[in-house]
Amino acid sequence: MAVPSVPASASTDLEQALFTFVDAYNQAWDAAASDHGLSTAQACVLGRVEHRRGMGELAEELRCDASNITQIVARLETRDLVHREPHPDDRRSRQIVRTPDGDKLYGDFEESFELPRTAAANLTAAEREQLTALLHKALGS
Repeated sequence: MAVPSVPASASTDLEQALFTFVDAYNQAWDAAASDHGLSTAQACVLGRVEHRRGMGELAEELRCDASNITQIVARLETRDLVHREPHPDDRRSRQIVRTPDGDKLYGDFEESFELPRTAAANLTAAEREQLTALLHKALGS
């Protein structure tokens, strides 16, 4: 589902610019995922399992139902991009980790997802530093 570039309620130049950037980012992410035969959600999960991650932890982090993570992981497993392992401290739970094929595909995906690098290249080093600080401040982090 496409998100509009600027919602009707965006009343300031800043809001419009933020929505435009987020929209461009999402479209570039979707295109890069598609170029590698991944759904947006699969690319997102694949990127977050470089190291062992619990399925519940992923669901919480991605703010989605655990059953969604289970389905995404099952599709990634079918392609041998991830596998499930028993949790070392709790055999009842499972953790997901990328396979070497998953590492390779995600590396290729990251290289093709150029928007952040392209956008940053339009700024000077000082502007990048300032934007980073302002985004952290805006997010309260």
